[in-house]
Amino acid sequence: MEVISTHIHADFDALASMVAAAKLYPRARLLFPGSQERNVREFLQDTRFPLSAERLKGFPIASIARLVLVDVKRETRIGPLKEVLGRPGLEVHIYDHHPAHPKDIAGSLEVLREVGATTTILVGLLRDQEVAVTPQEATLFALGIYEETGFLTFTNTTEADFRAAAFCLAHGANLALVADFIRRELTAEQVGLLNELIRSAETHTVNGVRVVISTASSDRYVGDLAMLTHKLRDMENINVLFTLVRMDNRVHLVARSRLEMVDVSRIVDPFGGGGHATAASATFGWLTSALSTSAVPMRCPETLTTSSIRPISQ
Repeated sequence: MEVISTHIHADFDALASMVAAAKLYPRARLLFPGSQERNVREFLQDTRFPLSAERLKGFPIASIARLVLVDVKRETRIGPLKEVLGRPGLEVHIYDHHPAHPKDIAGSLEVLREVGATTTILVGLLRDQEVAVTPQEATLFALGIYEETGFLTFTNTTEADFRAAAFCLAHGANLALVADFIRRELTAEQVGLLNELIRSAETHTVNGVRVVISTASSDRYVGDLAMLTHKLRDMENINVLFTLVRMDNRVHLVARSRLEMVDVSRIVDPFGGGGHATAASATFGWLTSALSTSAVPMRCPETLTTSSIRPISQ
């Protein structure tokens, strides 16, 4: 059995990459290893996108003979699917745009490129192989590219991302729909969480670099912390930002950097996270018995920031 999967908390790049990969692996079954971001769920519900995907609960993962991973290559980010890794006879195909890491999963086929979105890689393959793409699929692919590259403005955006976006437009992508789902209004819970992040923001100087660490706590899960982090960064014009939020018994860490000397992917690595030099994240557990509902679990700011921040004079 062939299975296409991605990382937990799937975003538009993950979803779009799965759908694009399914056109290259027509017999594969799509399987989410965890949840999806709120805007992804709303897109699937509101547009009635014809997605035939399965949940992990009750899925016969022991029968997987080929595992196709998109937008992920770290064992810690694929949930229970990591149990099948290393199984004799298992083929692993990987399509990803994240930087190389010593803990990366080894694939029998690896298509790894330094572009702004994994969707860009797969759209390029569809274009090269002249695979037919519907306007609905092109819209989803554009969502993956535009969200992951910040509407083609993030510093890791490449010429290939522009070409892939142009391909989507040429095949009928609805940009009005793209803008609607990327720029969704905040929920009341998100507004409250953003306000708490603004109030708690503290500035630290590490090796001459100003680093802002903002914390918050919620007794229930609030989605799209990455989006809230972006809003906070832009509102306050922050170059290096870490947001840590306790939700239930988990801590969600999102890191953003606009400075070349600060590689946030290396900083979140000890927390089991990953990402890019400019954008990374991690999720780790916390013992609720050792934590009041108002406190946020985190190591001291120095632990978060001193490694992987070069002195500003360098």
